[in-house]
Amino acid sequence: MTLKNFTNLDFDQIKQSLKDYLQNNSKFTDYDFEGSNLSTILDVLAYNTYITSYNANMISNEVFIDSATLRENVVALARNIGYVPRSKKSSRALLTFFADISSVSPSPSNLTLRKGPVAAVDAPFGQQSFVFSIPEDKTISVFDGIAEFDDLEVFEGTVLDQTFTFSSRNRFQKFILPNTGIDLDTLVVKVKPSADSTVSIKYERHDNLFDDDTGSIINGNSNIYFLQEVSSEQYELIFGDNIFGKALQDGNVIEVSYIVTSGDAANGVNSFNYAGSLYYTRNSVEINVTTGISLITSPLSSSGGESIESVDSIRKFAPQIYATQNRALSANDFEVLIPNKIYPETESISVFGGEDLVPPQFGKVFISIKPRNGDFVPNLIKQNIKRDLKKYSVAGIVPEILDLKYLFVETNSKVYYNTNLAPSASFVSTKVQRDITKYAESSELNKYGARFKYSKFLKVIDQSHESVTSNITTVEMRRDLRLAVLETAEYAIDFGNQFHIKSMNGFNIRTSAFRVSNINTDVYLYDVPNANGETGQINLFSLNAGTSTPVIQRRNIGVINYVTGRITLDPINIISGKTKDNVQIMEISVSPESNDIIGLQDLYLRLDSSVVDTVVDDISSGIDPSGSNYTVTTSYSQGNIIR
Repeated sequence: MTLKNFTNLDFDQIKQSLKDYLQNNSKFTDYDFEGSNLSTILDVLAYNTYITSYNANMISNEVFIDSATLRENVVALARNIGYVPRSKKSSRALLTFFADISSVSPSPSNLTLRKGPVAAVDAPFGQQSFVFSIPEDKTISVFDGIAEFDDLEVFEGTVLDQTFTFSSRNRFQKFILPNTGIDLDTLVVKVKPSADSTVSIKYERHDNLFDDDTGSIINGNSNIYFLQEVSSEQYELIFGDNIFGKALQDGNVIEVSYIVTSGDAANGVNSFNYAGSLYYTRNSVEINVTTGISLITSPLSSSGGESIESVDSIRKFAPQIYATQNRALSANDFEVLIPNKIYPETESISVFGGEDLVPPQFGKVFISIKPRNGDFVPNLIKQNIKRDLKKYSVAGIVPEILDLKYLFVETNSKVYYNTNLAPSASFVSTKVQRDITKYAESSELNKYGARFKYSKFLKVIDQSHESVTSNITTVEMRRDLRLAVLETAEYAIDFGNQFHIKSMNGFNIRTSAFRVSNINTDVYLYDVPNANGETGQINLFSLNAGTSTPVIQRRNIGVINYVTGRITLDPINIISGKTKDNVQIMEISVSPESNDIIGLQDLYLRLDSSVVDTVVDDISSGIDPSGSNYTVTTSYSQGNIIR
């Protein structure tokens, strides 16, 4: 009898199959398989088979990147396609301070800030203290006895140094950085001819066999090194072979410097204490500067810190990075390279070509990024992203980093409920708001290219509690227009969705109050559609103080396109608006032609405001079974003419 093919790893099934095999063998017909010692032998055989099968199954899983679970195996498989997992990223900050050495005579021409600690952050920030450092010395000129370190980029973590000596006699010599938590962006590698040499050559890191900046092929004289992750989240340095990169020679000393960081734990620091070391050189002697140092200031909190790339991220991005072939040409290339190689703090990203704009801007690619923490990407990070993209961008394509633009969805719901199934109206309202909040925070929204699905939103409300019998929900879109206060400027704002014309008499858009030059009252925008129903003009009005009726102040100050969802304003001097997050804005809301709203191009979709009013369902509650006095709720947005 042939032994069964096992389809699952079950101990009892294996033992039973072995027992069935022996029972059908004529040599074991008289054996008691349950009460004899043979049962113990079967247990051992079944257990051994179970372990062997389990190991075989795990081994087969670990040879494919999609199914592998151990980090070292996932990393090794990614290495086969040239992928180096992202290291930890130091939180970064821009610091400004100056040193007054006017008392020194003669005044030195320059001042050097030693690599290593620059600033310290005392506990209890996050119950942890941090050190911010620079990976290399920073030398600046002295003017009138003052050395100013302006917008100095510092990295959270401790600078560590390490040296290796190359020996050709050691065929298996490896250069492994023993520390975990290394930020590879801070890694500095230099090579000296010998231990006695005072001159070293800086080597550059490369991830492929092509020069990242010029596109030329690397040759045997290139001072480069490669990296790969090995076990325990450590990294190994790999040098050339005189074909692809210069090979090391006997006695060469490798000097390595890097920062070991806490990653994202140090994000959000905005107060720093000076902890650096300054010096100048006179007659070949280094003289330390310890006085005359000002307080450190920082325009923004520290940001950009990240943990080491996770196994799930490696599985996702390794094949995608391989597909880009280390170049950013298509929108998909940018969408893969930026969150993985350049800015891992990316939560969502949108990339589109300038040819898609009206009017088109050929030769440009526009990038909008939603960071994981915060609503905008700091200017420093923008500059770093553009700098790092140069290694991948094709000549003739200019990347532009756009500020985040929100497209807000606002809803107003009349929720009908059965009083027999709910203790109160507030109880129903709480249940509905809870589920709306969950939907608002879901991954279906809160990203580029997201879609607000009207039917699903209604379902969320209807299923929030058994007492809810129905709901009538109206939807509006809102954009916040940032104002150039006290400047004459043109404005353009896109909703990316068609507008609904409620009335050909106008007032289809609503805005918050703002003020313009030469008008001493709050004003608002309103629209008047043209006969074609596709475009219209934008006018300016105020409200009569006594009757709250609109008073026309200026006509034809802009254009509205109902089909494309674009509003443009001619040059206008706005002197104040609504203050939000310390920024002067104008809120503009419209009714969409379709209640399914899409966040197109650089618009980040977010459900911002949901008004819930509960209404007793007289019919379901048994108050008015015939429905003779039932009052219906309109399905169309009424609203005011202003926000």
